[in-house]
Amino acid sequence: MAILTNHRILITGVLTEDSLAFGIARRALEEGALIAVTGAGRGLSLTKRTARKLEEWGDVGEVIELDVTDPAQFASAASAVDDRFGRLDGLVHAIGYAPQSCLGAGMFVAPFADVSTAMQISTYSLSALVGAFRPLMQKSEALGGASVIALDFDASRAYPVYDWMGVMKAGLESLGRYLAREVGPDRIRVNMLAAGPVRTMAAKSIRGFEVFEDTWADRAPLGWDVNDSSAVSDAAIALLSPLLRATTASVIHVDGGAHAMG
Repeated sequence: MAILTNHRILITGVLTEDSLAFGIARRALEEGALIAVTGAGRGLSLTKRTARKLEEWGDVGEVIELDVTDPAQFASAASAVDDRFGRLDGLVHAIGYAPQSCLGAGMFVAPFADVSTAMQISTYSLSALVGAFRPLMQKSEALGGASVIALDFDASRAYPVYDWMGVMKAGLESLGRYLAREVGPDRIRVNMLAAGPVRTMAAKSIRGFEVFEDTWADRAPLGWDVNDSSAVSDAAIALLSPLLRATTASVIHVDGGAHAMG
């Protein structure tokens, strides 16, 4: 039996085929899960096209519209998932955005309006998602209950060009711990998956991203390939499965070990 057989999983952030969320969605389908994906705003049509490419591995159904800056859409998205699945066994938060002023310009350029936009979309949205889908995750039939994964980037140190997004990831890690504390009694676990740099569309939009590409593999004792996200997808499947059912409030690093090197 596949490891995610009968699991119902909602995956956000499936924008293009090179996105980490796409790789996770594909692996979830391969492991027997039923999945739904969300899209928003101007990216909704792109998500719909990308979702059709997942049909090679399994049925995805209609993309559910969910703009995390619009509170009304959380209720409609939760209703759509309820109608489709009746419960939820897994939730993948793969949402992040920061205006250009927040990336690569240092810490004194971005106005608070831009910082607050980054905070709402990249950090606060995890709490909003868990809150909206908590009733469905409380109904999980998976061994060990439901699993929430937030895609992360090591927030234990300051990296070049990442700037305010690094602050947002630090907030995401802290938020994940607080959410894990609150929803643990509901048999819902919350973990952060800190991936090494992968050459996605989002990453390529960061000015100076090549700094990560040029140095990460040298620092990582296991090496690192910025063009290969398969290890990240596999780790996500393990977190979504019952195999790690006693793990919560944790940051799981999938980065070749670079985060721990001096």
